[in-house]
Amino acid sequence: MSLRIPLLCATALIVCASPSYAQEASDQGHGDHDADSGEIVITALYGRNQADLLAGTSVVSGEDLARELKPTIGETLSHQPGVSATSFGPNASRPVLRGFQGERVRVLSDGIGSFDVSNTSVDHAVVINPLTADRIEVLRGPSALLFGSSAIGGVVNVVDSRIPRRIPDEAIHADFLATYGSAADERSGGARVDVPLSDRFVLHFDGSIVKTGDLEIGGNVLTPALRAQAAASVDPAIAALADLKGKLPNSAGRTWEVAGGAAYVTSNANLGFSVSRYDSLYGVPIRYSLDPAVAAESVRLDVKQTRVDVRGEINPASGFIESVRLRGGYADYTHNELEADGAIGTTFNNQGGEARLELVQREQNGWRGAIGSQIVLRKLNIVGAEKFLPESKTQQYGLFTTQSLDLGALRAEAGARIEHSIASATADAILGNPDLRRRFTSLSGSLGASVEVLTGWRVGLNGSYTQRAPSPEELFPNGPHAGTQAFEIGDPTFGKEKSTGLEAILRGSGDGYSLSASFYYSWFKGFIFETQTGAIQDDLPVFQFGQADARHYGAEIEVSVKLATIGNFAINLDGVGDFTRASIKGGGPLPRIPALRLLGGLEAQSDAITGRVEVEWVDGQNRIAAFETPTKGYTMVNGSLSLKPFGADSKFNLTLSANNIFDVDARRHASFLKDYAPLGGRDIRLGLRFAF
Repeated sequence: MSLRIPLLCATALIVCASPSYAQEASDQGHGDHDADSGEIVITALYGRNQADLLAGTSVVSGEDLARELKPTIGETLSHQPGVSATSFGPNASRPVLRGFQGERVRVLSDGIGSFDVSNTSVDHAVVINPLTADRIEVLRGPSALLFGSSAIGGVVNVVDSRIPRRIPDEAIHADFLATYGSAADERSGGARVDVPLSDRFVLHFDGSIVKTGDLEIGGNVLTPALRAQAAASVDPAIAALADLKGKLPNSAGRTWEVAGGAAYVTSNANLGFSVSRYDSLYGVPIRYSLDPAVAAESVRLDVKQTRVDVRGEINPASGFIESVRLRGGYADYTHNELEADGAIGTTFNNQGGEARLELVQREQNGWRGAIGSQIVLRKLNIVGAEKFLPESKTQQYGLFTTQSLDLGALRAEAGARIEHSIASATADAILGNPDLRRRFTSLSGSLGASVEVLTGWRVGLNGSYTQRAPSPEELFPNGPHAGTQAFEIGDPTFGKEKSTGLEAILRGSGDGYSLSASFYYSWFKGFIFETQTGAIQDDLPVFQFGQADARHYGAEIEVSVKLATIGNFAINLDGVGDFTRASIKGGGPLPRIPALRLLGGLEAQSDAITGRVEVEWVDGQNRIAAFETPTKGYTMVNGSLSLKPFGADSKFNLTLSANNIFDVDARRHASFLKDYAPLGGRDIRLGLRFAF
């Protein structure tokens, strides 16, 4: 049965209970800061200030977003603390948070899911376009209480204005963006237009397009170890791979998206919708075979998604409830995996929907919070030669609350969530499974507090207990998975994954400086992971999903210092450091855990000009799982210049940047394809934004 009917019924019930939903940023429009305090507001958490949260958070917006903007969410966020990326070529790069990826990280569009299959395989792109983002919020740590158990590793929330939050003051409000990047001959452009029909109705239109060629790289395609193996081959075609350099074959792509929306906006309520169409065709970097008997695949993905979203909010003038918020969406997603001759090898069909209702409490003597419900529905069907998963359905029904108390020097917060999940698979003669159905009820909670120890300085401790139901991709697979180059075997008898975690925070700021540090440690019971069995099936190594106890810990730190003022320029020094370690108890390191990283920047900032140079150092990763290879460390130097040539108040912004200035060979350990696909080489980027 289609997901449309149950999802629309659920949304209708929620709408009947409350006529509207969320304007996450209140009356701040598209701004990133509270107009009075200047504090950064995390809109995904009912407008809470970043400094109040007992977990690592980041917000990327404004000039920072313009400087960091890339065609993928993963690369756009890769300089944030605790964030790496899957880096499966330039077109498929999903965020990795504190070493977690896939099923343990949720990527959201304005508070609800992306409805794609990027969690299923690393070669599948996230169907959220950073070009349309007003801001991107990153919540690291146990965010499952608000967004579901699959957010146990963290949340990335991309906030846009596709459903307008305000009525423009102008007769027509338009924003334009254009970017060129030299490394992939990247040409991108986007525009969005808001047209008020009255003082309460507004229409929205936006569109974007990105075209890239094959990515230029800073050295050879293969790692030194693989080049040595290739050079030793008696097969001339394989031996030639040792000299393959300069560009990453089969990495070109193009993506376009169009959307339209409308909203009814008053001083105490809003209700709106949007419809969007996403279309992408991109190549997957080739995992070259060094065995003459095994052919390497040159695959392209043809991705299409149609999506409908609704959002609303009502703000009562008085009473216990400050606002009632609704957010819902549905999408129909398809991608075809095309062979080198253009034939369709495998097709992924995914229907997904989500609805959220939140009741936000009015602040009373420092106490505020929210209670809510969430419904997530998904149906995935894979057809073709490389089908590894039977037709599956996922249903999640959640109730949650989060509460906070601000007593000045002492701040406390608590949360709880109950979630019922149903994962089912249809009998499949090819994969050999009968009808399967698993039910799970998961309970999660958190409790924490922070204390002001000095003026402007707080220390805090947060404890959490989280349960996660296994996904169909962990329970039911039994076939060849081209994206991971593995024959994957799941286990339909898995129990829930349980974690107990502690996170300590230290935050402080004063005249010309700020510091934020997080230290975390989690104990897992029944952690779900893959291990290589040593067997070969369908010319692929067999990987079996298993469960075992695990440990996961690390740290993140951000610091900023104002060094001096020279004329109209403020000279600032900033730095980021992060570290993660994860192990299976008695079984060695978990795979694809990012290495220690340090990033420092020097910035000269004025109202009209901002110049920046930064150095990123990433340590080598030699603490690896049995089936992994070590990853060499690297040092990368970047620079940027942002200009407002028509004055600080103008809406014209020009950005010139240079990434990987010295064209180094760099590979991320979190990437499945790191031995075959390095990061981009020297990339000169020019970006233009203007509005009227």
